[in-house]
Amino acid sequence: MTVDQIRTMFLEFFQSKDHRVLPSASLIPHGDPTLLLTVAGMVPFKRYFLGLEKPVHPRLATSQKCIRTGDIDNVGKTDRHGTFFEMLGNFSFGDYFKKEVIPWSWEFVVEHLKLPPERLWVTIYLDDDEAFEIWHKDVGVPAERIIRLGKDDNFWETGSGPCGPCSEIHIDRGPEHGCGDPNCKPGCECDRYFEFWNLVFIQFQQDGDTYTPLEKKSIDTGMGLERVAALLQGKTSIFEVDNLKPVIDGVGNLANVVYGTDPQADVSLRVIADHVRAVTFLIADGVLPSNEGRGYVLRRLLRRAVRHGRLLGIGDAFLNKVVAMVMEQMRGAYPELVERAEYIDKVVALEEERFAETLEQGMRLLQDLVWKAQKAGLKEIAGKDVFQLYDTFGFPLDLTREILAEDDLMIDEAGFREAMEAQRERARKSRTAHGYLDSNLVVYQELAGAVTTEFVGYEQSEVDTKIVGLIVDGHGVDKAEQGNQVAVILEKTPFYAEGGGQVADEGFIETETGRVKISDVRVVVQGLISHLGVVEKGYIAQASPAQAVIGTARRQETARHHTATHLLHRALKDTLGDHVNQAGSYVGPKRLRFDFTHFQAVSADELRQIEDLVNREILKNSPVTPTITDLTSAKEQGAMALFGEKYEDEVRMVRVGEHSLELCGGTHVNSTGEIGLFKVLSEGSVAAGVRRIEAVVGAEALSHIRKQDAILADLQSKLQVAVEELPEQVEKLLESNRKLEKDMASVKQANVLGALDSLVAGAIKVGDASVVVAEVDAEKAEDLRTLGDRIRDRLNPVAILLGAKSEDKVLLLSMVSKSLTEKGLHAGNAVKKAAQICGGGGGGRPDMAQAGGRLPEKLSEALDEGREFFVSQLEGINP
Repeated sequence: MTVDQIRTMFLEFFQSKDHRVLPSASLIPHGDPTLLLTVAGMVPFKRYFLGLEKPVHPRLATSQKCIRTGDIDNVGKTDRHGTFFEMLGNFSFGDYFKKEVIPWSWEFVVEHLKLPPERLWVTIYLDDDEAFEIWHKDVGVPAERIIRLGKDDNFWETGSGPCGPCSEIHIDRGPEHGCGDPNCKPGCECDRYFEFWNLVFIQFQQDGDTYTPLEKKSIDTGMGLERVAALLQGKTSIFEVDNLKPVIDGVGNLANVVYGTDPQADVSLRVIADHVRAVTFLIADGVLPSNEGRGYVLRRLLRRAVRHGRLLGIGDAFLNKVVAMVMEQMRGAYPELVERAEYIDKVVALEEERFAETLEQGMRLLQDLVWKAQKAGLKEIAGKDVFQLYDTFGFPLDLTREILAEDDLMIDEAGFREAMEAQRERARKSRTAHGYLDSNLVVYQELAGAVTTEFVGYEQSEVDTKIVGLIVDGHGVDKAEQGNQVAVILEKTPFYAEGGGQVADEGFIETETGRVKISDVRVVVQGLISHLGVVEKGYIAQASPAQAVIGTARRQETARHHTATHLLHRALKDTLGDHVNQAGSYVGPKRLRFDFTHFQAVSADELRQIEDLVNREILKNSPVTPTITDLTSAKEQGAMALFGEKYEDEVRMVRVGEHSLELCGGTHVNSTGEIGLFKVLSEGSVAAGVRRIEAVVGAEALSHIRKQDAILADLQSKLQVAVEELPEQVEKLLESNRKLEKDMASVKQANVLGALDSLVAGAIKVGDASVVVAEVDAEKAEDLRTLGDRIRDRLNPVAILLGAKSEDKVLLLSMVSKSLTEKGLHAGNAVKKAAQICGGGGGGRPDMAQAGGRLPEKLSEALDEGREFFVSQLEGINP
């Protein structure tokens, strides 16, 4: 059976058991700040298991794409480790339990996968007698082939929340794969018993060491698709299954290497095939390379693949060829890969090109670090140096670690983390205290299901409502006093909660006894809107009638910017091409920010065209019409959806005239004329392949234009010319400034050369050679080179070492006459010795070398070292 056949068979089997089959969710786990990436089949359903959201169906089945990088160092070196894999799973949320899932799993394995029952073994948790009875009496598995194991093997828990025992199905691969122990059975560390399906019985709520039985029990199962395919196809490795082996063979063709003939080359072939699969799917789901978060995961995978390509002798860019191989194998199950092929190719090509530019330079620095460490007898490279490789040259930490291991060197991990932490400090300080809310989920979990909040903010700006929940310091309370920071849950609300890039409404909630000033609003769990603020007067109490009022001016200005964002998105696609997709946004009352996928700077002409398109639509005063529809219908009508976003079956669609149609839950104007003027403030790069436009509309746009007018008026006044004459006048001033700078440079150079006679007169003679070592007054390396050339013209043969202090840096230059280099004297060695003392580095040719340093106070000592070096070397040449 092929991988595609196994996947289809699994999903159809559970569909016949009244499961709804869902497509794989994104690799970006939406709404879950605890995870960077989707690492298991149950991740998209965590909120269902926690009771925070109602499932779309009580029984679900999926083939979920997953990425795990915890064992990345083992990828390619073992038969079973990979970063990208698919997880087959069936799930029950308070519906069926062990009595159903155990017989179903046996039925699928024996009757559909056709695995021989006499070779199948089962493990269960130590005291799970219920599972034993079902496996033994209902299914008929002999008792001796049901093995009881402890918590480490057969109990799933995370420390708090839903948990329970699990049962795993194993197949006996035969004694030739075993350890030789006649009592060998599942649980042994050898490779004889191969586990391929894990059934988790979620039946307890864990709170530390306390396990409370759940009223509604659930099921979560996981079967690695590649693992079971290897089993059914008679392969010992996941890399040899039918949708991965062709990719490995294709990479082998690029490298002129045959898989299976060289163990070291095999590792690289496996790494490239696995990593490029992961890269392809990550980019398809909207992840872009960066030095943070999931973007860093993508970058390190891509760059590891490039390096393994170099190890195979592939010198040119090659990753897109491998991407095409991956798409060919995966397009049947994931047609979106083909739809996004051009975009994926551009991101991969750009990142590979950028890495190629820095790889050689970074490798030289790394080799220099290795040489210095070996020379000094060290076994560790300083963390700050490794961080420079990471931050400046884009070397993922594990790539540096891997390269250093080849020379038996290690990384100062603590020093690296310290440097990384320093870089992140500013970002950490900028986070708001309530930015993640995940630690408070327990109290919201208690409210979920018992109460819900009806959002009426599309139609109303104030509403009479009722307080149905109060949270202070993460705990539910009956009353919040003046000065308390509080989260208020209302029966219904006009407050828009932050989402879709749009900021939350602000306003107040008032009762007979008090008033809360609301500064932020969040949808913490499905159906619950949390209003965050401070009790500024009196107190508020649970179950009290209340009035909720939003700031209408802020709402209206935000709506203007939000509708303008939709017009901008459409204009970008019309001007730059359909590859443009939203990669992030901010919509507030004072400005909008729109991040989008594009691979070069937007030209001034293109920006003008985009601005004109938006303003043209505004002038039409086109109606803005929101409608509620189902997701399928919205897509059929051509509605734009956010890249990789998760949508419910019922969606809100916003149409702006005939110009724009997007899925959006935000607030908008009634017609485009309400937006007023649209004005772009800036355009620039924020990441590889991602550009950003910032713009303002309405009153903010008018304010911006008035500021620009004021600047022009000020310049006009100072330069005493008409506005239209300003460009010409500024050009005259610049030309005059350039002439003055040129004259100053000539004066400075003359001052440098003025020292020539005294330097020549002060030369030390060693045999027939002269040595000139001195500190001079120079601001640029070019000045040192000019002075060195003049000395070399006057003295021959000569060895020169010049140093200068420029601001807080050191400049060093060494020159050696040709006749002396032929005898072994090397300018690079002299300058390197001096630079090391000054806290820097550098080098160059035997006849000319330059370097820099960061310790000007050490220059005198460095020049003395250089002088001694030249004298001792020349005395050896001319005894």
